[in-house]
Amino acid sequence: MKKIGLVPKLIMGIIVGIIIGSFAPEFLVKILVTASSLFSAFLKFVIPFIIIGFVTAGIADLATGAGKLLGITTGIAYGSTIVAGVIAFLAASLIFPSFIDSSVASQIGDPEAGMLSPIFSIPLSPMIDVTAAIVFAFMLGLGISALRNNGKGETLYKMALEFQEIINKVLSTAIIPLLPIYIAGTFANITFAGQVWSILGVFWRVYLVVIPLHIFYITFQFSIAGAITGKGPFKMLKNQIPGYLTAIGTQSSAATIPVNVECAKNNGVSKEIREFCVPLCATIHLSGSIISVTSFAVAVLMMNGMDYGFGVIFPFILMLGIAMVAAPGAPGGAIMSALPFLPMVGIPADGGLASLMIALYLTQDSFGTAANVSGDNAISTVVDHINNKLSI
Repeated sequence: MKKIGLVPKLIMGIIVGIIIGSFAPEFLVKILVTASSLFSAFLKFVIPFIIIGFVTAGIADLATGAGKLLGITTGIAYGSTIVAGVIAFLAASLIFPSFIDSSVASQIGDPEAGMLSPIFSIPLSPMIDVTAAIVFAFMLGLGISALRNNGKGETLYKMALEFQEIINKVLSTAIIPLLPIYIAGTFANITFAGQVWSILGVFWRVYLVVIPLHIFYITFQFSIAGAITGKGPFKMLKNQIPGYLTAIGTQSSAATIPVNVECAKNNGVSKEIREFCVPLCATIHLSGSIISVTSFAVAVLMMNGMDYGFGVIFPFILMLGIAMVAAPGAPGGAIMSALPFLPMVGIPADGGLASLMIALYLTQDSFGTAANVSGDNAISTVVDHINNKLSI
């Protein structure tokens, strides 16, 4: 089983959950639901630490860049992430109503209605709430970054990196391996409640929108980069193919960095900029991830007949652009970082709807990662052009 990838395990979890929910006796379904509920409580406990671990180390790392270029790169990366989220919202708003209408919403109803309760639960509350975690992470990260610029703060910096390693260890040894059981319990419960086929009938169509949207946005980014730099966008896209395919295979922005640096070299990006910009953007640029999370959130809201207007989604997108900083450093980090902010759009941060979001995101995570890293090289091309202008 260790040799099987995460996506096949998640698919197996969904299938096993549907089978158990369809044919197993209620008591057996309740056992699986209890296991899923206990995992959910542990996940809620860990999430604030995930934010502190990722965001603190990610911001503290920014001390290694040249001041002006660092600000420019960070601004472009955040802007690109927000634009990607807005485009995803617009596409979802225009396309999804063609297969998610009021009849579908009424047919599905509340996916959590009729679900079984766990046999028992453990009162495990987070040590710190999410808002406090993100404020603390920014305060600590910016403080460490400022100290490092003055030749201090290395002890705190090493502590931040080592705490991030602890969180990565928790993710890799506990959260990620147990996700298939969590997903199985959720789908067993949804199946038992009689909702699963209606829900799955919607989401396979959502995938047909999200993945082409990734490719569209990559092309859009390189087209903008080409217009700014005067380079051919399609030649740059061709040079990016090895990085894109590596990201799909590894599901890791970090593992793709060496290949992505070589792609940037082939696109004519200077050594100084490509070795600065590609690793930085692998941490802070999440255009593919935000397309996926935004699209799935809009779909869930439509399915439940809830408000999905721009005024609801846009603040969520703005927050995700910040909250998911450094999240691509761990498998599923983006969706884990997004979970605490789902209540901003009316989706509970735990329960059936949240686990649906996790399952939907992780089964296409490799494509989101590939879109992230491809956009990184579009940004590095623009930053290199700006650097050349500033040097004149």
